Amino acid sequence: MISKQHIIDRFIGYVTIDTESDPESNTTPSTKKQWDLANKLVEELKKIGLEDVSIDEHAYIMATVPSNVDQPVPTIGFISHFDTTPDFTGANVNPQIIENYDGKDIVLNASENHILSPDYFEDLKQYKGQTLITTDGTTLLGADDKAGIAEIITAMEYLIEHPEIKHGKIRIAFTPDEEIGRGAHKFDVQKFGADWAYTMDGSQIGELEYENFNAAGALVTIKGKIVHPGYAKGKMINSLYIAQDFISSLPRLETPEHTTGREGFFHLHTVEGDVEETKLQYIIRDHDRKHFEARKEMINQLATEINSRHSNEIITVDIKDQYYNMREKIEPVMHIIDIAEEAMKSLDITPIIKPIRGGTDGSQLSFMGLPCPNIFAGGHNFHGRYEYVPVESMIKAVEVIVRIVELTASKEKSLI
Repeated sequence: MISKQHIIDRFIGYVTIDTESDPESNTTPSTKKQWDLANKLVEELKKIGLEDVSIDEHAYIMATVPSNVDQPVPTIGFISHFDTTPDFTGANVNPQIIENYDGKDIVLNASENHILSPDYFEDLKQYKGQTLITTDGTTLLGADDKAGIAEIITAMEYLIEHPEIKHGKIRIAFTPDEEIGRGAHKFDVQKFGADWAYTMDGSQIGELEYENFNAAGALVTIKGKIVHPGYAKGKMINSLYIAQDFISSLPRLETPEHTTGREGFFHLHTVEGDVEETKLQYIIRDHDRKHFEARKEMINQLATEINSRHSNEIITVDIKDQYYNMREKIEPVMHIIDIAEEAMKSLDITPIIKPIRGGTDGSQLSFMGLPCPNIFAGGHNFHGRYEYVPVESMIKAVEVIVRIVELTASKEKSLI
């Protein structure tokens, strides 16, 4: 039996440490404060009794629970990240514990009128009667992905305390900078040494994901020409107006707010400019690889057309791929999905198998040679003041981890 208070205390101990990452930094980890939690985790793993506990110069943590069976069993891994998003502050997190949630509005911050309401966040309704951990309305919570860390460590601790549960070798890893897309960049797959792994980084209970977007970032730079406005006729080139043309020429309904499921999009997230120069930053997403390539070509073709109209190269485009859909790497080893699905069903959890409308370290790791689908960690409304996590979902995630390693050991003949 997993102690509810134990996992609450562990989780709160993590989220109250600020680990916000920084996309403008060139170091790994991108912020020094990520070391605060990383070093704490290393000491905790050693205290619990894991073996081969290591932390490298970039704050990647790895550790082992050795096999307790005689027969050969695949080595499996569990991975989470300890940084939090720079999109919303993770400093001075003050978690609120809501016991026996009554299904009504939760006042996060009365003075600022921040209310977590089931009328708006309908997922809340399924957690009536459970224990919720929320923010105080002024910060994010950090369940993405400190819930995953708490679950993995709690599961490893449980396995060490219950040697009657048979399992093969288990590797765990905690990484920096996932929120800025660099969580897997310096991950040593060979050192990790697992046959496959799972990121514990999904949202609501039951999520099991092995598809994600193909992703790219595009920087569109538009050059204008500044001339005194009183004498500008035929001479001034206003980059802001050209930027407006560019923006309006892309499909308006192929944006995040108009798409769902496997539908891709163009997302304009930053505009900086004046008459002389404007920069547009887009992210390009699509689950289908051909559609993804077509979207990148559409950006380039649009720039070519506008340059042609002006008889000059006033628009330049720099597109960089970020990650790809891990489905193509998971499909050849679908037994790793089957095991996770069986584990959930055996615990009366209904698997929710759906594509991720985003990215995951698991995608990059899969293309680095470590097949790595994603499992729920239990949180909701990540990256903002309305983030929360049901404690019961965290406990179920721990049970799923334990069940996966049991099932893997029981199926060793068919997996090796």
